[in-house]
Amino acid sequence: MKKIQLEILGLSSSQSQSGSFALILGEKTGNRRLPIIIGMFEAQSIAIQIEKINPNRPLTHDLFKSFAEHVHVAVLEVLISDLKEGVFYSKIVCTDGATTFELDARPSDAIAIGLRFGVPIFTVESVLSEAGIILSDLDENAEDDADEDDEDEDDDTSGSSKPEPTPRDPSGQVSLEELNKMLSQALANEDYEKAAKIRDELNKRNG
Repeated sequence: MKKIQLEILGLSSSQSQSGSFALILGEKTGNRRLPIIIGMFEAQSIAIQIEKINPNRPLTHDLFKSFAEHVHVAVLEVLISDLKEGVFYSKIVCTDGATTFELDARPSDAIAIGLRFGVPIFTVESVLSEAGIILSDLDENAEDDADEDDEDEDDDTSGSSKPEPTPRDPSGQVSLEELNKMLSQALANEDYEKAAKIRDELNKRNG
């Protein structure tokens, strides 16, 4: 079975399912994309790991990693192994040093755990052939959207002035101490999107 390595390209709100998110995986050495619809909790867990944010309390996937490390089990890779009736199946490949074994998992859980162990994500040709989207298809859709936007701008004759740009986030004007307080508050509220923005601002200032 030939494995194809994937990388995470993006994570966004699903347009088709309310409360769900679209995780976009891309072929590392090709132009196919693999979109997977995942739940809000799993999306949050993946997002905070990508953003390198440490929550005040461990999430379920953090707990899995801590437990695995305490029993001396390491994760080797994540494999999206099958697609049946529109449902993706995956495995977490682990080792205890003496034997290698596989755990069945949902792709969203497997990827969230895999990110914490820093391991590669793979799939197989049958999954990509059935559910993959070729990059050229995405480019054509993007061009169509751009053309529609141009038409909308041409039709807009209601006023001569353009809307004013959105004002900058005032957090850029507050002290470092206040930013750190805001970061702690955002983490306490589990508002990881806001926490990521504040962290980026802190990194800019400290850089």
